[in-house]
Amino acid sequence: MQTSYISSQNNAFGNQWHIRSVSQKNNTPQETKKDSAIATLFQYISSLSGMTLTSEEKAKLQMAFKHKIVKRKQYLLQEGDVCKHLYFVVHGALRMYSVNERGQEAIVSFNAEGDWCSDRESIALMEPSGFNIEAIEHSEVLQVSASQLENLSLHIPAVCEMIKKQYKIYAIETQNRIHTAISMTAEERYQNLIEFYPEIAKRFPKNMVACYLGIQPETLSRLRKK
Repeated sequence: MQTSYISSQNNAFGNQWHIRSVSQKNNTPQETKKDSAIATLFQYISSLSGMTLTSEEKAKLQMAFKHKIVKRKQYLLQEGDVCKHLYFVVHGALRMYSVNERGQEAIVSFNAEGDWCSDRESIALMEPSGFNIEAIEHSEVLQVSASQLENLSLHIPAVCEMIKKQYKIYAIETQNRIHTAISMTAEERYQNLIEFYPEIAKRFPKNMVACYLGIQPETLSRLRKK
């Protein structure tokens, strides 16, 4: 899972909010999909924060987040662009990766249902990203700008608490990722993946899993046969 540092740009919300029910009659198919996606986000925020969202808070969230359908192999961020948004994955899966001068890919993260994806460094420094964010599968995401999420955290206690907990989760996962990369053998990294993140090994193509582990596909095939 990933979240991001939040920029300090001011984009204050207006005083008036038009509260719209998540389930409205006569919605178009696209509106129905967005309502369902937003409901998933509400549940995620309430579950992680331990707080109940009010109708007004839900309306603010619904106005701030943009619903996007992303085709397989479509990019949400490309190297050289400044990352300005965070993406909450409702359905499908994304990957964030870099490509070195030799054309070799290094996958930093996989982000599936219930995960956040963004380049935190690019958002924090407002500098061009060294990463790509690509849909591995046909995906459905909710997009929010860093400044909007900052304002949401100021107005909605549950969002503020969610961000705090997401930072803790990300810090732990990043530390574990670094530890496995610098101290484990290829076989140990693979066993660690199977034990703690079995869905990655099962769900994604072999060459991508190998890139994530920092090993060759042939090595991964050999390890799987053991």
